[in-house]
Order: sequence, then structure tokens, then C-alpha cells
Amino acid sequence: MQDALVQVQALRRRIPEWARKPGTHFESLHHVKAGLRRFGLHTVCESARCPNIHECFDRGAATFMLLGSRCTRGCGFCAVPKGSPALHDMRLDPAEPENVARMAAEMGLRHVVITSVNRDDLADGGARHFAETVRAVRKALPGARIEVLTPDFCGDFEAVGRVLDAGPDIFNHNVETVARLYRRVRPQANYRRSLAVLAFARRERPQALAKSGFMVGLGETAAEVRELLADLRDAGTECATIGQYLQPTRRHLPVAAYIEPGEFEEYRRYGLSIGFRMVFSGPLVRSSYMADQVSEEAWRRAQ
Repeated sequence: MQDALVQVQALRRRIPEWARKPGTHFESLHHVKAGLRRFGLHTVCESARCPNIHECFDRGAATFMLLGSRCTRGCGFCAVPKGSPALHDMRLDPAEPENVARMAAEMGLRHVVITSVNRDDLADGGARHFAETVRAVRKALPGARIEVLTPDFCGDFEAVGRVLDAGPDIFNHNVETVARLYRRVRPQANYRRSLAVLAFARRERPQALAKSGFMVGLGETAAEVRELLADLRDAGTECATIGQYLQPTRRHLPVAAYIEPGEFEEYRRYGLSIGFRMVFSGPLVRSSYMADQVSEEAWRRAQ
């Protein structure tokens, strides 16, 4: 036990100060968690071990995670629990859409972010359930902006269209990493397929802000990051988020490098130079972090 503690402390010492965020808002954390448990809901903030959870819960923000607590994919970077429908009870909760709406209304949210695990076992990947949740939130909070952060639905554009038909204000789908690293980082995903999903969403719902995010520090080169940003722009993406990969547990992919803050700034400037409305880039940036402010700034710059 003592040896394990020493190893954890040694690992933590290697993380630069600018890639750490202290947990200080315990009262807010427990208050939001209590509400989530009351409605039987999950958040990616908890499941993915987001370093910003204390800050976001203290701000009264959370990213709701649909379709259960287990993902059918085994991405090497992600802390969300994995599961097989054959081994776990992964039935959808029919009350989840309304419960998300109730929780969002109770929190008084003006910007609601809805994501999900991958459910490749479902015929439509859970798209219908996703759409029902968007509509329930819209009914409960007609003045709120709704951002969806969707899986790729295995490239099923009919499923993507079903979510878009529900009328989200922001469509977000993360590419996560550069093309060369997909086999190691996202073995059940496909780089071109993710770009195609973003391009389809941009065509089908042009009034929605198209957004995507990815991590650095997994072994990519600066040239590959610039190429990725260019590919996202070619797909019609208008807003990008870039953050440092942090190894959630020792079972996950190791960090290849800690990217200096100056490099994040260079990526931000490059993204803006090729036409992005907004590039939110920094060590602790995550796809849904400060999502309300990111979208607000993107729309302001479009005017």
C-alpha cells in the first residue's frame, strides 16, 4: 500500500503545475452530485474524471451523459467505464430525457450540454433517446442554448440527422486525436468518419455552431495538429477545443509529453488564422469546459 502511494505521488510530481487543478469546492461538488443521484443521472464530469469538476460544479455547470454509465468502446485514453451488453444490464432508462430536463431546470442552466457513451449495440446508437432528451430540455428551458456532444453513431447519418432534427444550437463531435494515432487511441473509431459526421451536421443544420475537440500530448507532432485543424475547417467546423491529455489511471495510455502553454497559444492562433470563429486552447481545456462562454464568443465573432 505504501509503495503504491509513493508511485502515485511520484507520478503526480511529474505533472507540471500548469497542468494541475486543485479540488477546492467540495460543498458545491456534493450538492450537484446529490441532485444527480436523486434523478438517477450520470455526468461525463464524474465518469471521465475531469480535472475541472470542482470549478464547473461550483459554477452550476455539468455535462449530462446519456445512455447509461458504460461505453461499448475501449478507447485507450478514456476513464468512462467499459461494458458489454451481454455481461451488464445496459437497458436505457425511459425516464432519463425528462430527468435531465428536470435537473437542468433545477440548476437554472442557460447552456445545457448533453453527451453520451457510445452504444454500438443499439440499432441507432441511441440517437432517438438523444433527440428525446434535447426536446425535453427545450420544453423545460425554452430560453437555454443546447449543445450536443455526440458519438459518431458508426457513421449512420440517419441517426445523426435524428439528433439534428431535435434542434440543438451547437453540434459537437470530438475527433480526439490526429489521424496517425487513431489505431492506438481510438481503435473502434475512424478519423475520416468523424470528419464526415461533422461535415454532414454542418450541411444539414447550418444554423447550429459546429464544434470539435481533441487532445495533445499523446505523441502527435505540431505539423499533425495543424493538419488536423485544417481538416476540421474543411469539414465546416467553426469552433475547436484543444487540451492536454492527462492519464486517468495507470491502466490507460501514458502521457507522451506535456505541452507547454506557449504551444497551446500557437495552436489557437493558427486555428484563427485559417478561419475558425473560436479556438479554446490550453492545458486544462476540455470539450465542454466553459462551453457557454466559448459558444457566446464564437457567435459574437460571427457578427
